[in-house]
Amino acid sequence: MTVKLQQDVKEFRNSFLVLLQSYQGDYQSCLSDITAAVQRTQLSIEALQACQSEAARLQQHLEELESRYHLEQQRRRALHNSLVELKGNIRVHCRIRPFWSFGHKLDGSASQNCTTPGEVVHAVDDETVLVRCALPGRPPTDKTYNFERVYGPAASQAVVFEDIRPLLISLLDGYNVCIMAYGQTGSGKSYTMLGPHSEDDAAALLSGVHEDLGIIPRAAEELFRLISENPSRSPKVDVSIVEIYNNNIFDLLAKDNSTVMLGAKCQMATMQEGRSEVPRLTCRPVTSAEEFVGLIHKGVRLRVQHPTLVHKNSSRSHLIVTATLTTASPLGNTATQSSQASLQKIAGASNWWITPPPASSPHTIPADSADHPGQVLARLQLVDLAGSECSAVSGVTGLALKETSFINRSLAALADVLGALSEHCDHIPYRNSKLTHLLQDSIGGNAKLLMILCVSPGQKHMAETLRGLTFGAQARQVERRAPRRRPPSPRMQKPGMGLAGSQALP
Repeated sequence: MTVKLQQDVKEFRNSFLVLLQSYQGDYQSCLSDITAAVQRTQLSIEALQACQSEAARLQQHLEELESRYHLEQQRRRALHNSLVELKGNIRVHCRIRPFWSFGHKLDGSASQNCTTPGEVVHAVDDETVLVRCALPGRPPTDKTYNFERVYGPAASQAVVFEDIRPLLISLLDGYNVCIMAYGQTGSGKSYTMLGPHSEDDAAALLSGVHEDLGIIPRAAEELFRLISENPSRSPKVDVSIVEIYNNNIFDLLAKDNSTVMLGAKCQMATMQEGRSEVPRLTCRPVTSAEEFVGLIHKGVRLRVQHPTLVHKNSSRSHLIVTATLTTASPLGNTATQSSQASLQKIAGASNWWITPPPASSPHTIPADSADHPGQVLARLQLVDLAGSECSAVSGVTGLALKETSFINRSLAALADVLGALSEHCDHIPYRNSKLTHLLQDSIGGNAKLLMILCVSPGQKHMAETLRGLTFGAQARQVERRAPRRRPPSPRMQKPGMGLAGSQALP
């Protein structure tokens, strides 16, 4: 019994020693793991501290880059707008319509300088128009007119729009922009501004196939493309459409009680501040180019058209499309003194283009605009003028003859305004016509104005063509103060304000 007990104790002791050795091995292994983990933790802490230091350095570098970016934005705006202003306050481009022989359009691939019988207007180069005047009993004479840009019959809609694109950049920089098409009936004004214009225009924008789209749908597409590149400015676009028919103003987006668009007649009103507005003008918000174009199509359907001997779908009214853009100011009064000091430090010796902001600088927001802090307002006006015409050529009678009379009188009023501006007269007759009254700030104000002069090349229309070219040459003589930006007041930001109340804005 004693021997067996001793043997059991010995076996138990041996088992204990084996177990102890096993535990000691596990302990050493765990201790090694813990030591390694502590070492790794120390390395991680050191790496984290290094990352924190690097993050702080990168944050400082990012802030410096942001300051440089804002500085470069300012410089780009200054250079871009200096370039636009160097091209002239009122820029006139001339577009020659393809020659139509016996009602058929010539091949668009024809040369700009073709000499088709009956064709008397030619694009000599990108800046010169030649008119070959051949009067009965007199030797033919050539007259030349120079413009900032001349488009021959083969020029596509895309080529024309390329010269419009920089103005939309100016619009987003806070400058008012006006693009106007002028010319006789059938010279291609509506085609230039709208294109063939149908309900398929919005679908064409979506599909990317829009070779014939005019300036208005292309401008809508480009505007929202530019907006999408800088969504932080939170832009808002509102659209209004009016026509001036027989010297009366009609809101083409107005609806009756049953939400049917009817084109309501409007009146202009002079406010206490002396501004002219169209009260209760309908303004519709749009968030895409497709919405913009769809709205244009709905409004243009109400535009007055009558057939004449010159054009089967002659527009009998002036069409004015206004896009009002509200966007965050790139540098408002929210900028801190330190950021301004940082900008100046980064600019260094290269701040030759930086000038201290005046009282009406876009970088300072007036106290009365507290409802919209840090915001500025700009307008894009797209104008398709009714065509000038000779009643003897167009063959109009009755109501159409009355329409022609109003159209020609309003265009004559426009010529009178440009003439008075070019001669620096003390009194400019803006109020002689609703057209010039509405466009007062675009013609004689601070807007960047581009006039596209559309002409017909045929001998039959030579008289009207010469009148149009002379009108364009006169418009080029107008000297206005340089376009500038100006902070808006709260009343300018109310929906439904008039077109003529627009000012040059930041």
